[in-house]
Amino acid sequence: MLRILITGSDGRFGKILKKINNKFIFTNKKQLDILSPISISKNFKKFKPTHVLHLAGLSRPMDIHNKDIIKSIDLNIVGTCNLVKEASKRNIKIVYLSTSYVYPGTKGNYNEEDALKPWNNYSWSKLGGECAVQMYKNSLVIRLCMTEKPFIHKKAYANVKSNFIYQEDAAKIILRVLNKKGIINIGGPSQTIYKFAKKNNKKLRKIFSKGEFPKRTDMSLKKLKKIIRL
Repeated sequence: MLRILITGSDGRFGKILKKINNKFIFTNKKQLDILSPISISKNFKKFKPTHVLHLAGLSRPMDIHNKDIIKSIDLNIVGTCNLVKEASKRNIKIVYLSTSYVYPGTKGNYNEEDALKPWNNYSWSKLGGECAVQMYKNSLVIRLCMTEKPFIHKKAYANVKSNFIYQEDAAKIILRVLNKKGIINIGGPSQTIYKFAKKNNKKLRKIFSKGEFPKRTDMSLKKLKKIIRL
């Protein structure tokens, strides 16, 4: 029987998962502090999870990863390392949410074996967490491209391709791959961010990246489609 513990359950995505399945073990920062090995160990002993779905960490605002690299390193790298070390002692599976931004963003259609080259500090911090997770074989790394619904911005790139998918849809897919291991790209169809967001916001304005955002961050979803037959 699966016993799935969620870290960072007070975040946006954690709240969505709670609506989908409230039988998971949801822990927030006060209950489980990923920067404290003692806190992690106590929770593992108390709840005896078979899986940890690791959501805790630092994402937005994106520039926080430039302004406060210590916070970024601690929450996305050190905290993940702490979880992996404690999980490895008990053979608890780690499911880690990474990002499509670990790919270079130049050619697009990246598969899980392609070379990585993060293009901002956020993606470097997520790759740092990935390194620890991949050292532990009882694990799954999900390279994800998702956003809130409705799209929170008033404008979107019309020359940048990605695999954006809404969080609710991403959650349903993630729950179907929890027993897989290795690395899986998860997202929606490859399309411009403007085309994706325009469907739900007719007033959305077009903008064009002039180098501040990679133009081809889209991933290949062939592996995912084979697993769940999308």
